[in-house]
Amino acid sequence: MSLKRAILLVVVVLILDQWLKIYIKTNFLLGEEYYVTDWFRIHFIENDGMAWGVELPGNYGKLALTLFRIVAVGGIAWWLVDSVRKKMSNYLIVAISLILAGAIGNIIDSVFYGIIFNDSTHELATLFSDQPYGTLFHGKVVDMFYFPIWRGYLPNWLPIWGGNYFTFFNAIFNIADVAISIGVGILIVFNKVIFKK
Repeated sequence: MSLKRAILLVVVVLILDQWLKIYIKTNFLLGEEYYVTDWFRIHFIENDGMAWGVELPGNYGKLALTLFRIVAVGGIAWWLVDSVRKKMSNYLIVAISLILAGAIGNIIDSVFYGIIFNDSTHELATLFSDQPYGTLFHGKVVDMFYFPIWRGYLPNWLPIWGGNYFTFFNAIFNIADVAISIGVGILIVFNKVIFKK
């Protein structure tokens, strides 16, 4: 796969990711939910930290996380260019492209959303608001896909979680997260083809 095609894949994923995030942010209140089906919902949340809402402690935790992501994206971009130059497997190039696109998509939220949107708590957010909710490098990542496929109480005989209310699948995520997950999945499933040397 050529570098131009890899970059095109990154750009297409980024455009879809940012378009959907901006649409959700400007048309949904924080916490608002739209039922596509009972097991698939569009549910608008904002994520301050890493996956599943994990946060780094302290006043500079968010800044450290964002700076780490930027450095990681630099490394992933170098890996992509190097893999194309060495004519590595197309599976590898597609996987790296998807991971890179997803990482950049979430970085855009973290770096810029705090200064271009107002708060979504009690009103619809405005793009390029004159009253932004945050500062540069302190934006929140927009998530919206929610698949609560099964909800109920687990059997009492299960260790640790027995008798507790449980939702499968409880994560809420976005297109960038999907791209990263698919990229990692390709690396795992096709690792013997990708790394045959």
